[in-house]
Amino acid sequence: MSTWAVPGYSESLELGSGAGGRVVLALHEPTGVPVAVKYLSESLRTRPGFLRGFRAEAELLGGLHSPYVAGFYEYVEGTEGAAIVMELVDGVSLRTLLARQGPLTPESALAVLKGSLLGLADAHRAGVVHRDYKPANVLVTPEGASKLVDFGIAVDAGLSAGVAGTPAYMAPEQWTGAPASPAGDVYAATATFFECLTGHKPYPGDNMAQLAVQHAEDPVPVEEVPEAVRALVRRGLAKTAAERPSDAAAFVADLERAAVGQYGEDWEERGRGRLAALVASLLFLLPSGRDPSGTSTTTDEARTVLGRDASGGRLRPWRPTVPGAAVAAAAVLVALLLGQGVGQGAGAASRQETRARATTSPTQTADTGPPPSASASPSPSATESSALPSASPSDSAGDGSASPSAVATDPSASPDASWTAPTPSDSASPTTSPSPSPSPSSPTAVKDVTVSAFRQTGPATATTTITVTADGTGPVTITLAWFTGNAAGQAGTADGTESYRRSGARQYTLTVDHTFQGTGCYWTVQASTSPASADGGASQQLLTRGCELR
Repeated sequence: MSTWAVPGYSESLELGSGAGGRVVLALHEPTGVPVAVKYLSESLRTRPGFLRGFRAEAELLGGLHSPYVAGFYEYVEGTEGAAIVMELVDGVSLRTLLARQGPLTPESALAVLKGSLLGLADAHRAGVVHRDYKPANVLVTPEGASKLVDFGIAVDAGLSAGVAGTPAYMAPEQWTGAPASPAGDVYAATATFFECLTGHKPYPGDNMAQLAVQHAEDPVPVEEVPEAVRALVRRGLAKTAAERPSDAAAFVADLERAAVGQYGEDWEERGRGRLAALVASLLFLLPSGRDPSGTSTTTDEARTVLGRDASGGRLRPWRPTVPGAAVAAAAVLVALLLGQGVGQGAGAASRQETRARATTSPTQTADTGPPPSASASPSPSATESSALPSASPSDSAGDGSASPSAVATDPSASPDASWTAPTPSDSASPTTSPSPSPSPSSPTAVKDVTVSAFRQTGPATATTTITVTADGTGPVTITLAWFTGNAAGQAGTADGTESYRRSGARQYTLTVDHTFQGTGCYWTVQASTSPASADGGASQQLLTRGCELR
C-alpha cells in the first residue's frame, strides 16, 4: 500500500476505504482547518482511464459551488499518488443512520431527502448528472441537515457514458446505457427515500439480472410507504424518465407541496430535529494528531487549485516551492489535462461528429485492408467510487446482467458499491494486435472509446453505439469484435469482427447492427482503435432474452 501523503497536511485517521481508494481525516497545517483527503488507490492510479476519471471528478467539484455538496479545496497529483482535498463534513452517512436506527419518520425522511436534493439541484443547474445517489453518498450533520457527496462517476447531462451506477438505485434507462439525465438522479433519490421510509430497497433482487428486470417492469411498491407520500414515490419511481420530475429542483417543489399539505408548515423543523437527535447518538470524538511513523514524503508533486482567481480565470495553477524543472512541467500538464475536461458535455460546440450505420455479418469487413485483431478474452472488473467519508460499500449483489442491457460484475461486489460497465482497460493485460500508425502529416491520438446502448433487437440480432474521441483529425481505424458465451464476465467464442476507417473529425459515433451466428446466453461487443486508445478500448456484455441465471 502506498504511504504517499499530500504535503502540508497532517493525517490522523482513516475514515473509509474501498477498491477505489481511501479517505482520511487530515489537518491543513498552515491554517489548522480539518479536511478529508480522498486518495486514488495505487492499483487504479497506474491505469490512464481511472486517473483521467479522478482528475475529471476534481474538475467537476471545482466548478460546483453549493452549501448542500461537500466543498472542494484542491487537487494534488505527484509521481507517487493523486488526491482530492475536500471539506470535512461533520456527521454520519445516511447508510449508517439507517443501519443503526432503522426506518425514519416521514418528516425526517422528507428532510434528509430535501437537503441532498438541493445539492443535486445545484449540480443539475451546472449541467452535471451525479449517477450514484444512494444512502452511502448522503451525509447527515448534527444539525439535521444533509449533504451530497461522491461525484466519482458523474458526467455532463446528455452524455452517453455507458452503464454505471449502483444497481439497487439505478433507473430503468440507466441499465441500458442511455444518455445521462437528471431524471435518472430523481429515480435514485426516490429509491433512497423509499428505503428511508421502509428500511429496505424498493426491489429485492439478489442479483443484477433480477434487479434490471424489476426496475424496468415491476410495479412501484407504493403500498409500503405512508399514504401521504405515495404520489411522490409513484412519480419519482416512474418507469420512464418523461413521467418523473424533470430534475431535482422540480422534485423539491413536489416534495415541499406534499410535505406542507400532509404534515403542516413546520414539518421540516420537526424532521431535522429528529435527525439531529439520531446523529448525536451516533457521533463520536475523532482522535486528533498523527502517528509519527506516518510522516509524509518530500516527493515533488504538481498541485492545481480548481477555483476562480481574481482575474476570473478558470484554473489557478500552484507550484510548491521545491526545486526541479519537472515540477513546473507537471503543473502545466495537470492544468491542461484538467482544463480539457471543462464543458465537454455531449452538446459542446467544439465537437465535430460523424455518424455511420452499418449492418454486419459475423465476418464482414467494412474497411479496406485487413482489420487489426481484437483480444478474445476481455476480463471485466467492477469499479467502485469512494464515498466521503463512508468509503466502504455495504450489502451484496450477485453477478449477471439482464435484458435490455447490463454488464456482469464481480459476484462478490455489493449492490451499494457503484460500478461501471467493464472495459478492456480494467483488465490486467488487454491486448490488441499492432496496426499501421497514422500518417506523419496528420498525427492524432485516440483519447477515449465508449460502448453504449448495447441491446438485443431480435432472437439473433443486437445493436450498439460506439463513440471515439481523438485529439486530432488524422485517420482512425475502429474495430468491433463480437463474442458469444455462457459465462458472465467472459467473452466466450469469437463471432466476427469488422473495421471502419474515419478521418477529418475529433469525434466519431457509429451505430452498428450485428447478427450472431453462435449460441450463448451472453453476448459481448469489444471496441478497439488504431492508433490504440489511451483507455485501452471498451466493451459491454448483455444477457440475452430467454436466458435465465440459475
